[in-house]
Amino acid sequence: MEVTEKCDVFSFGVLCLEIIMGRHPGDLVSSLLSSSSAAITHNLLLIDVMDQRPNHPLKSVVGDIILVASFAFSCLRENPGSRPTMDQVSKSLMMGKSPLSDQLPLIRLGQLL
Repeated sequence: MEVTEKCDVFSFGVLCLEIIMGRHPGDLVSSLLSSSSAAITHNLLLIDVMDQRPNHPLKSVVGDIILVASFAFSCLRENPGSRPTMDQVSKSLMMGKSPLSDQLPLIRLGQLL
């Protein structure tokens, strides 16, 4: 096992999901990487995996949440070579919100992968 930038990117993805979910996303990450349960996980609604303790997010931040979730999943790709670099993630996060921001209740995890 070697520590590389791609390991840091994976950890960033886990951290982002942990913030969005309000708990460690270990089971979700495992099911995403498992061929037997990936299809089920892809059909989960983003709103159902989000932390339910706070009130639903304000419309002004929904696009940001979707964007962060999308990057989190791209950072968790099984093949390290297909993960973005932190520089790419940083620049994209500074660029703006997801175009799916009006569709939060309908967004499935598979759409963010």
